[in-house]
Amino acid sequence: MWDVTVIEDSAAAAVSLDPTRSRLLAELAAGPASAAMLAGRVGLPRQKVNYHLKALERHGLIELAGERRKGNVTERLMRATASSYVISPLALAAVQPDPAGFRDQLSARWLLALAARLVGDVGTLITGAVKARKRLATYALDGEVRFASAADRAAFVEELTQGVGALIAKYHDEDAQGGRDHRIVVALHPTVKTPDKTPEKTPEAIEESS
Repeated sequence: MWDVTVIEDSAAAAVSLDPTRSRLLAELAAGPASAAMLAGRVGLPRQKVNYHLKALERHGLIELAGERRKGNVTERLMRATASSYVISPLALAAVQPDPAGFRDQLSARWLLALAARLVGDVGTLITGAVKARKRLATYALDGEVRFASAADRAAFVEELTQGVGALIAKYHDEDAQGGRDHRIVVALHPTVKTPDKTPEKTPEAIEESS
């Protein structure tokens, strides 16, 4: 089972987005199970679960993990092919964003278009690497920075642009025989705040704590 895999086929994407099938995928990502086992978990008849499982298996989202005898019946134990899934923009090829259509380094929508291309490109590379049984050489950096002011943020962007530009100029060799082009994407955006999980105090609790 892969940690994450990319869905590139539009039909497979449609199958995965069905709420019931998405729930079944989540159950099977946690461990192998039969249709009878899943029926009790999701509250559906076994025949209905089998119908959904066949659709997921047909599109490569789940696979056979083994079989077991239960009385006079042989149950098929299915498992998800990945712990999680990402739908590639290639699944909507006709309307996928094209970063080359416009270029605005301060546009959130251009950043989104770049991110979509990144998902599509890396998904295609992963698929090719798996077929070729080769390791895919990639690198990613993830971090957070808190700016004291908008001026500091602007200064950071300027230094980052100059620093990355200098590295590209230093190592880029247009005439390298046998060299391979690599794409560099650097993004900066506000951190998305996670919802506060702290339970709200009831009026009685507020009175007791005051």
